Amino acid sequence: MSGYVQTLRPVERVLYRTITLTWVFYLFGALYVVGPVLGWSVAGFTVLALYLGPTFREDLRADPPSLTVLIWFVFMFGMLVVLWVGHFDYALGTGKTIKSTIGWAKGWALFTLFLFIGASMRIRPEVLIRGQCVLGMQTLLILPLLVVAPMVGLPEKLFVSPLKAVGGPGPEYFSVFLYTVDPSSGASRWQFFTPWSPFAALVGLIMTLCALEEKQPMWRTCGIVAGLLIVLMSKSRMGIIGLVVCGFGPRLLPLVLKSWAWFALSAFSTAMVAAGTWLLTTLADGYQAFRELRADSTRVRDALQSIARERWRTEAPWFGHGSVEPGAHVTEHMLIGTHHTWFGLLFVKGAVGLLMFALPMVWTVCYLIRMTVLTPEGRLPLGLLLAMLLFSFGENLEVLVYMLWPGLVIIGHATAVRVSLPGTRRVHNSALLTH
Repeated sequence: MSGYVQTLRPVERVLYRTITLTWVFYLFGALYVVGPVLGWSVAGFTVLALYLGPTFREDLRADPPSLTVLIWFVFMFGMLVVLWVGHFDYALGTGKTIKSTIGWAKGWALFTLFLFIGASMRIRPEVLIRGQCVLGMQTLLILPLLVVAPMVGLPEKLFVSPLKAVGGPGPEYFSVFLYTVDPSSGASRWQFFTPWSPFAALVGLIMTLCALEEKQPMWRTCGIVAGLLIVLMSKSRMGIIGLVVCGFGPRLLPLVLKSWAWFALSAFSTAMVAAGTWLLTTLADGYQAFRELRADSTRVRDALQSIARERWRTEAPWFGHGSVEPGAHVTEHMLIGTHHTWFGLLFVKGAVGLLMFALPMVWTVCYLIRMTVLTPEGRLPLGLLLAMLLFSFGENLEVLVYMLWPGLVIIGHATAVRVSLPGTRRVHNSALLTH
């Protein structure tokens, strides 16, 4: 692998090394620190490269940010303003406001920073894809230990890193786990190098989608197998749905330009009309069975969402409460404003805050859908964005973004690709790596 690394450009090498050292960072409880440091430092270097321009050598130069990235810049700064307004409305104090601003810098701001890095620095997606596959191979090597741990009675949590002193959402972000036990069923679940199991499912889904685009069979196999095992062993319902929706959806989109696909869709629609009642009943029964797979989790999430929605509507409709708040016994004391990106935004930042995230997200989804229809290069970034969008209905993306950065860099790169019907023309020169 050392020969491969030597072929990479300097910034590519930094990102690649960061991915492949994920397990090392995790064992030191450092992943929550590494993500923001990487985002702000590389984004700062990108600004410097843009400012100095031709004085930098070729492999360190940057291109101007794409329109999509500029849109994210505007709206994520707007998110910060909304946060300040919410803190002012509820008189949360200067100390809490400073702390929340730092939280914004480690959360919402990273969406823009990593998209900016991907769009402006000359980073080839193939490098990040290979990094994900190498991480997959490492995970497969560690997997036997994780599987055997609950069988031989090893502890669930090994330790909490001293790095928790830097501050964060909770000690679980700095903890090293071998496995966890589902309190409702007593069965083991695995979270790998993430703070909890559903988060691991999203990371595994991203790994799988990236591995599907890898050119080398050996690395592709490692990435796909590891990604699938992470999703399945996390026992996340969202992860299973994501494998289908995010894996197949972008690959089916290009069919909209083919006439035979429209004829097939017409025939399928006609058949569904005849079987409509049966289909709706089957889907309803399947949805209910799906919710009952982990009934306690569904109950708590429903309670959190209901409370967040009602308190947003009656107490702070425009700019929210400014911060999450402790939940009652009915929510198992989980914080109100968590476990759902959209209800969390409504509760903490109100309708204005929700729009600050929804509008650039809708813009980017539409951009990538158009790109995917016209060229296969759009299917990976679209699949990655759909994965994040899907999990936004069960997780708070703001506190997950420090681990989602490889996907965001790939999405950012896609926003710097100009697409037309005859083919594509890249802003970046992105030759495929074959090492």
